[in-house]
Amino acid sequence: MAVARTLSSVSPTLIIILTLFLHVNAVQVRKELKPDPNSRNTSMADYEWHEHAVKDPEEIAAMVDMKIRNSTERRRLGYFSCSTGNPIDDCWRCDKKWHRQRKRLANCAIGFGHNAVGGRDGRFYVVTDPSDHDPVKPKPGTLRYAVIQDRPLWIVFKRDMVITLSQELIMNSFKTIDGRGVNVHIAGGACITIQYVTNIIIHGINIHDCKRTGNAMVRSSETHYGWRTMADGDGISIFGSSHIWIDHNSLSNCADGLIDAIMGSTAITISNNYLTHHNEAILLGHTDSYTRDKMMQVTIAYNHFGEGLIQRMPRCRHGYFHVVNNDYTHWEMYAIGGSANPTINSQGNRFLAPGNRFAKEVTKRVGAGKGEWNQWNWRSQGDLLLNGAYFTSSGAGASSSYARASSLAAKSSSLVGMLTYSSGALKCRIGTPC
Repeated sequence: MAVARTLSSVSPTLIIILTLFLHVNAVQVRKELKPDPNSRNTSMADYEWHEHAVKDPEEIAAMVDMKIRNSTERRRLGYFSCSTGNPIDDCWRCDKKWHRQRKRLANCAIGFGHNAVGGRDGRFYVVTDPSDHDPVKPKPGTLRYAVIQDRPLWIVFKRDMVITLSQELIMNSFKTIDGRGVNVHIAGGACITIQYVTNIIIHGINIHDCKRTGNAMVRSSETHYGWRTMADGDGISIFGSSHIWIDHNSLSNCADGLIDAIMGSTAITISNNYLTHHNEAILLGHTDSYTRDKMMQVTIAYNHFGEGLIQRMPRCRHGYFHVVNNDYTHWEMYAIGGSANPTINSQGNRFLAPGNRFAKEVTKRVGAGKGEWNQWNWRSQGDLLLNGAYFTSSGAGASSSYARASSLAAKSSSLVGMLTYSSGALKCRIGTPC
C-alpha cells in the first residue's frame, strides 16, 4: 500500500530551523491543583486547568499539519520514500536504519500526546527474561524490573517472547516499551497500569487475554511497593497520568477494557492500534460525577477498530476528544458513545455499519434525554458513512466550539484505508524499512 515518491534531500539548515520552530511554540498552561483520588464529586471551581492539558490546540494542529507537508524533516532517506500520508509512520518507518535510531520515534508523536518523550533521554534496557515470578523483588532482565526504575529508560527486547504477568505491571515515569523488531506478547495474566506518572510510550506490543489480578503486594518504583486491590483486567489502564502515547499495538480479549483513561488523565494520543474481539474497547473518563475529567484531552487517530468489537470506540465522559482518520469495520451496538457532556470531534473517519438494521447508528448518548444531549457538542465532519451508517450530531456547529477537541488536520476519509493499513504491532525486520 506504500506509495513510492522521489524526494529531494532536506538540508541540515532546514532541519535546524524546523526543530527550533517546534520548540519555541510551547503552549502556556496553568498549574493544576493535585486531584484527590478519593473524591468522585468535584466541581470545576475546585481546580485549575491541568498543567498538561492544552489551552490552544490550534498550535498542535498547525504543528502536525507541518509534519504532514514536510514528512522528511527528521530523517535522511536518500532519494526514495515509502510515504503513506500517515505523519507518524512517515516520520520513521522508511529508514532502513531505524533500529540504530530507535529514539527518533519519540519525535514522531502527534495530537494531544505529542509531548510524550518516554525514555528518550535515558539509556537502553534490554529485556532478556520473560518471567515475572516476584512482583515485589523483580529479577534483573525482566520487563517489570525495567519499568519500575526511577530513571528514564528505552526498553527493548532481546528476542520474541510471551510475558505472562503475575500482577499489574505498574510503570514509573519516563519509560518507553519498544517492541519493534521482535514479536512480544503480554498475555494470559495481568497487564499494564500507568498510574500517577508522566511521559510513557508503549509501541509495538501484542496485548491480549488480560486477567483480573490483585490482592497482592506490587512494586511501583525502586523505593516503593504496596498492597494492590483487585484490578479490572484492562489491557492498558491510564490513571491520573499525562503525556501518554499508545502507538502500533494489537489489543484484544481482555477482562475489562482494552484501553481505559480515567481520574484526570490528559495529554494522550492513541494511534495506529488494531483493536479486535472485545466488548468495551476504550473508556475515556471515570464516572459522570467525576468532573476533574473535564480537563481530559485525547487524540484517537489512524486506528483500526476491527472484527469482534461491540461498543466503546471510544466511550467518553466530560473532556475533549478528537477522533480522526480511523477505520471502523465492525461494531454490534455502537461505535462512539458518551455521557456527561463530552465534546467529540469526529473527522475523516470511515464507518462501515453492521448488517443489523437496529445498529446502524455510529453514536450513542448514555443516561440523558434528547433535551439534555442536544446541547452536547458532537460533530461529524468529512466522515465516510457506509452500509447505512449514520452519525447523530448535536450542539453548536461553530468550529470555535471544537477548538479544545482539535489536535491535527484530518485527511480525506477516502485515504483511511492507506492511513490505517499497517495498524497494530508491526513486523519490522532489522536492516530494512519497517
